[in-house]
Amino acid sequence: MAKLQTLKSGVPMLNTQRVQTIQAGSWRTSDQTSAQRGYGYKWQQARAQFLREHPLCVMCEADGRVEAATVVDHITPHRGDQSLFWRRSNWQSLCSTHHSRDKQRAEQRM
Repeated sequence: MAKLQTLKSGVPMLNTQRVQTIQAGSWRTSDQTSAQRGYGYKWQQARAQFLREHPLCVMCEADGRVEAATVVDHITPHRGDQSLFWRRSNWQSLCSTHHSRDKQRAEQRM
């Protein structure tokens, strides 16, 4: 009878040194809820309307692809500035991949 071999896991281990957290002093670290930071009912309504008007991801379009947008992104991070938060000219429609990956990388370089 053949002996069974133990297979090594193909799942990479998390490098905890590379895990980034929200920086101390960030507007996100306050004790405010997302609604108190501006992401309440009024934002949800504005976001839904913007996505109806701009249904495609602008970054996918720039790459020559057609992908539905699911996120309204602030082009210039507002960092709690409500005037910049509500400025529609500072909004863009993105798919979740571009918002979660590419946009976050770009902001980290700022």
